[in-house]
Amino acid sequence: MNRTQGAGSGPDTPDVPRVPRQRQPGEYGPPRAPGQYEPVPETQRPHAPEPEDRPDGQRPDIPEPPATDLADGPAGSGTLLVVLCLAQFMAVLDVSVVNVALPSIGSSLRLGGDALPWVITAYTVTFGGLLVLGGRVADGLSRRRAFQAGLAVFTLASLTAGLSTDAAALLGSRVGQGVGAALLSPAALSLLTTEFTGKALGRALGVWSAIGAAGAAVGVVVGGALTSGPGWHWAFYVNVPVGAVLFAAAPAVVPSRPRTRGTRLDLLGALTGTGSVALLIHGLVRAGDQGWGSAGALAAIGAGVLLAAGFVVAERTVRDPLVPPHLFRRPPLPGAVVVMAGATAALLGTYFLASFHLQHDLGWSPLHAGLVFLPVAFATAVGAHLASRQVSRRGPRPTGLAALLAAAAGLGLMAWRGVHGGVWTTLMPGFLVAAAGIGAAFVTATTSGLSGMDEAHAGVASGLFSTGHEVGGSLGIALVSSIAATGIAAGPVPSPDGFRHAFAALAAGVAVLAFATARLLPRRVAERTGGPVPLH
Repeated sequence: MNRTQGAGSGPDTPDVPRVPRQRQPGEYGPPRAPGQYEPVPETQRPHAPEPEDRPDGQRPDIPEPPATDLADGPAGSGTLLVVLCLAQFMAVLDVSVVNVALPSIGSSLRLGGDALPWVITAYTVTFGGLLVLGGRVADGLSRRRAFQAGLAVFTLASLTAGLSTDAAALLGSRVGQGVGAALLSPAALSLLTTEFTGKALGRALGVWSAIGAAGAAVGVVVGGALTSGPGWHWAFYVNVPVGAVLFAAAPAVVPSRPRTRGTRLDLLGALTGTGSVALLIHGLVRAGDQGWGSAGALAAIGAGVLLAAGFVVAERTVRDPLVPPHLFRRPPLPGAVVVMAGATAALLGTYFLASFHLQHDLGWSPLHAGLVFLPVAFATAVGAHLASRQVSRRGPRPTGLAALLAAAAGLGLMAWRGVHGGVWTTLMPGFLVAAAGIGAAFVTATTSGLSGMDEAHAGVASGLFSTGHEVGGSLGIALVSSIAATGIAAGPVPSPDGFRHAFAALAAGVAVLAFATARLLPRRVAERTGGPVPLH
């Protein structure tokens, strides 16, 4: 060491413990003032025990951060959390709020069997297809502006949906709701992950996760209550006052941060990707209604495949693609997205079939049918809680296998006994087992796919997972509606065979997915480096 340098004054000064020492007369260099420091020789340094020598496992030179609470977050953090989660709750609620109201909507607007599933899929396909793009808009426009824009579009589209008097107006409004939700949802999640830190962030994400788990079940109950009471129009009107209050509160509650410069929007990728999925779903619905060899079904499926190929080409040529191609080469991510999409298809497909069976075959009221889904939501949460422990202990692969096999067994029980006996003695046992398995599969797929993701791409990966969730649900509803066309079609004597076949098809598909986990999911969970996690 150059002894003429002061403590920390030169780049060659080693980073070692220092003790105060006064220079003695006659030593080289000017005397040091009291309080100045000099490195301690190596032989005189005290021994610092390794982590295994300490009962708490922490290094002595790295102090633990102080515990934080939600109140230690940003100013007004409690109100901010309420605003963000309530907005997300509206977006999640609208995925399932019309499930119970579908028969009433179909009767009121004279929607046929091929058009009726589009009341759901028009929203979920638009929402899922634009999620990643919505995240890019939030970065380039500023998160608060994107959040407010999404709220405005979603609220106005909810109003026009309630005012709809024909199928075209309703489906157009559902597309508008999907656009608004695709703006507000990623903006809200990015606000949450940037404004909260430490344990406050963990608690905030826990609330966000609970909102996502409860949204599907609460949606069908709310939809049933409103349909049985003032009518199906109020399933959409209920969003209007909530959205207006959140929009008015946003400027005072949601912080405004500078936007990220240089963000490019891949509009071509968003349009071609969403359009290809929409055409494929439309073709599947037409095939179930008119037959797989019908010209309309083949034309829609062929156009969807061509548009999907155009999406792939466009993503390879643009400078800033919607989904960076290297993410698909990261081994755990593509397989985990497949598991997420398959599990969501099974869950929402089962919701769709059960809702129709209870009302169409058994003649239950919408509210009565909606209450059946509350224990199903609880079973989903229980399965997710159990899997969150087992994934880290046993690994994603065995946990995913067990979860999906349980879901397949529950769906098989529903196909065998569910539509021929009492609801609470035959349908519900299989439904609860399937829901618990699917909830466990959600956690397994999310953990394995996003663990170890670098922070720079964690947001894109989260958007990809949310997209797989929404599009998987749309595909599931379209597939089961085409298989169960004989049961869904109006008739004097509804046949349960279509429902049985659809439940059996879901069971077979989930079983195949379970055994595919050997290739789709990793053995162990990689270490995370941070970033937002999809919680819907």
